[in-house]
Amino acid sequence: MNIKSYAKINLALKVESTREDGYHFIRMVNLPLELHDVLDIDTHPAFGVTHVICDEMRLLGLRSNLCTKAVDALRAKFGFKQQFMIHIHKEIPFAAGLGGGSSNAAAVLVALNKMLKLGLSIDELAEIALPLGSDIPFFLKGTSALAEGIGNQLTPIHPKKKYWVLLVKPQKGLSTKDVYGRVDEFPRLDIDIEEVVRALENGDDEGIVQHFGNDLYLPAKDMLPEVETVVEMLRKDGFPIAAMSGSGSCCFALSTDLHKIKAEEKKLLRTDYDVIVTSTRL
Repeated sequence: MNIKSYAKINLALKVESTREDGYHFIRMVNLPLELHDVLDIDTHPAFGVTHVICDEMRLLGLRSNLCTKAVDALRAKFGFKQQFMIHIHKEIPFAAGLGGGSSNAAAVLVALNKMLKLGLSIDELAEIALPLGSDIPFFLKGTSALAEGIGNQLTPIHPKKKYWVLLVKPQKGLSTKDVYGRVDEFPRLDIDIEEVVRALENGDDEGIVQHFGNDLYLPAKDMLPEVETVVEMLRKDGFPIAAMSGSGSCCFALSTDLHKIKAEEKKLLRTDYDVIVTSTRL
């Protein structure tokens, strides 16, 4: 089976209290992107284990990742014997804050549900997925959402406009665990999640600019100052809706003006940043 695995950005991310298990309660405005990986999944009865291969060099040789854990979680529930070869054609940058690993796992769950005729609903898949990663239920739903709790409580959002998205990633990535591990060392930003949602649904870009932000930005830029360099450059170049996504290190700019986005892309292609033009998915 061949299946697409979409990326996301966090237009706003507010960190609230810390749970006893060390996870943080968060509120996020998540927007799915057209940028995607492609997964080829084949059944291989002769294999003793499921294999994952990937054309991202840093992911080669992994014996266990979220994709194999997704297979194992379904196997634990249904007891099927089949093993699989999963080939990931990567387009989503690694260690970027775009949810690539969680998206891949969601795609595996959807694909195996169809291939093995398990008959699970998206909500039932999400229940199985949650112990694997709090972002996976969002990717199973696949639409813009307000994510709360540890990111798993989803309320649909209906953006009025489609945006072109310029993704700019420094060569160095950031570890989600490491960034969250330092978030309590820094003050929280002035982020109003309700106003960001309202502005999105009303097509009010100025409202987004006034109220959006990412509480992981301060620890991330302390760990990797290039993040601040990219965000400030994008804002200086006329993109007020510019920020870091998730735990970084990828940054983004949103605009309804494709010509402007493409002009910035052309400029940045002369740098050593990874630069991608995509769009939000309505």
